[in-house]
Amino acid sequence: MSTAATSSMAYQPALDRIIAEIVAPSAHEIDHAAVFPRAALQALGDTGLLGLISATDVGGMGLAHRAAADVVAQLAGSCASTAMVVCMHYAATAVIEAYGPRAIREAIAGGRHLSTLAFSEAGSRGHFWAPLSSATASNGHVRLDAHKSWATSAGQADSYVWSSRPLAADGPSTIWLVPAATTGLHVTAPFDGMGLRGNASSPVHADGVLVDRAAMLGPDAGGFDIMMQTVLPYFQLMNAAASLGTMEAAATKATRHVSEAYLKHLGQSLADLPTVRAYIARMRIQTDMVRALLNDTIDALEQGRDTALLRVLEVKAAAGESATMVTDLAMRVCGGAAFRKEVGVERHFRDARAATVMAPTTDALYDFIGKAVCGMPLF
Repeated sequence: MSTAATSSMAYQPALDRIIAEIVAPSAHEIDHAAVFPRAALQALGDTGLLGLISATDVGGMGLAHRAAADVVAQLAGSCASTAMVVCMHYAATAVIEAYGPRAIREAIAGGRHLSTLAFSEAGSRGHFWAPLSSATASNGHVRLDAHKSWATSAGQADSYVWSSRPLAADGPSTIWLVPAATTGLHVTAPFDGMGLRGNASSPVHADGVLVDRAAMLGPDAGGFDIMMQTVLPYFQLMNAAASLGTMEAAATKATRHVSEAYLKHLGQSLADLPTVRAYIARMRIQTDMVRALLNDTIDALEQGRDTALLRVLEVKAAAGESATMVTDLAMRVCGGAAFRKEVGVERHFRDARAATVMAPTTDALYDFIGKAVCGMPLF
């Protein structure tokens, strides 16, 4: 048995219980009322799953990309909002593990600290690697000023892994660990979106926020390298995994519905119709293709293959596009019933749309992929 399989078995019972007892039963209310999934996060923290990728020497599980993608995919099958909060927490944790203080690393490993990324900004659009926000020296501290356009878990997380222009060095960005309780941080509006309604993605403004220079994660002007080398693989894989979990759930629910829906005037079920079966087949093919690409991308990273970067760029774009296709087909085959909440596919339909517009957007990834295939520099 592989190490990855053995590690998965170690956390699987706890994850199964949390999904069955907390995540799945609360998914409708989280979506309907835009409620942050605090109970699920508490349970994930209590069982060590918030410390999944934290090092064992600080009390974490010491796992990496494969396990993070697996956990996010399973959560997304029941509640994509919970999955996205965990996705952003793991992405932030990867940076904190590499450059952050031991006390915060231990708190994350112990399930007592939730973090998130704060990279996207008003004005830079999807170009998250080139922030417009400032960092300036101020009486022995560093002053941060920014208009972050979106941060998952805004007002809910304990810290933000925050990007700004460099303090003094030349380069596109510097990364900081900013406690959420810092004076001058403001969540400007509650989230009331179409999908992922429970992930508390809101604008966050920093007005004269003061942090110690020790809050810098990595070197000044080193933010771009951290984003590309540490954050991007986790972020891309987990976003693809969230899309996969959403697709799998939509396909399963649609298949169940057409198998059970009985057409009295024809004396048959919807699944007896060849056109409906063809749609179900397309959904299954797309879902299995994404799963294969996700697994191959993880293999490429773990094996250090030359194709690893290309796969990392491809996987979120492919999964996001496929998720919109599969959930659209799920709505189609379920007909009018799809517009009722009890079938459940319309929530997946809405949640799936987020992946294509979440930076790096699908359009931006297509450009990067084209450049990579043509042998051109990405930036």
